[in-house]
Amino acid sequence: MTPATVRLLTPRRLLMASIAVAVITITLKTLAWYVTDSVGLLSDAMESFVNLASAIFGLVMVTIAARPADEDHPYGHHKAEYFSSGFEGALIIAAAAGIIWAAGHRLFDPQPIEQVGWGLALSVASSALNGLLAWVMFRSAKEHRSIALEADAKHLVTDVWTSVGVIVGIALVYFTGWLWLDPVVAIGVALNILWEGFHLMWRSSQGLMDEAVEPDVMVAIQQTLDGFSHSRGATPIIRFDHITTRKAGQRRFVDLHMHMPAGWSLGRAAAVRTSVEQGLMSAVPGLRASIQLLPSDVEAHIDDPKDLK
Repeated sequence: MTPATVRLLTPRRLLMASIAVAVITITLKTLAWYVTDSVGLLSDAMESFVNLASAIFGLVMVTIAARPADEDHPYGHHKAEYFSSGFEGALIIAAAAGIIWAAGHRLFDPQPIEQVGWGLALSVASSALNGLLAWVMFRSAKEHRSIALEADAKHLVTDVWTSVGVIVGIALVYFTGWLWLDPVVAIGVALNILWEGFHLMWRSSQGLMDEAVEPDVMVAIQQTLDGFSHSRGATPIIRFDHITTRKAGQRRFVDLHMHMPAGWSLGRAAAVRTSVEQGLMSAVPGLRASIQLLPSDVEAHIDDPKDLK
């Protein structure tokens, strides 16, 4: 994906596109359910309503996350995206419960399915729209490091697989005459999206708890620091320790101690620290580094048991 495309496909624009696609798919899937009276297609339509609510809430959270730091939020508003992911997970779980409830009634009172051809055609059309949008959003989520986009894309993919399962189930009902297959497919759909809902809520909770950066980002940080570390014989001249990381939405943060000879002037030490900060931010775009300077023979006791009480 080119830089120009990345700038064009911002999280806000993609979530607005997701809202528009959700409205279209709700219309198509509701019409498919109306003409067929299939509880499987009804479950598919219900999930699209979740898509719409999630996209709207995600757009609000991404807008908040983009706000600059202020007096009340000096570290910015990046964690707002995790609320979007958690909210979407909760909606998915609620939708799954509703689908199971509706399918349970139909399981004990099977109803014939009508106009199968029209119903399947409308469902396929809506799935194609969701699949295309999900592909674009996954690409952009990686470039922008946006959990809100990733959550919405994953839900759209789940929606596509849901539709595939429903289409197969409806086709089997049509060719076999086994009416009980329709609610069974709906319950299978509900269990599938239930798993996805719990997964999204777990991801959100980990982000809110200041989860460490990804392993590949940590490798890039360590390699950069290794490039600045050097020793004279067995005596280290510049070394780094107490490296801690966290991520908040699109941002990545690293805190560390840099040890250097006590005889260096403050200006020289500050110049080296600036070089290290620039090196880290070049290696990991969007990274914010906080480096504390210490003499080589001084250790910081940040894990003192008294501080943990």
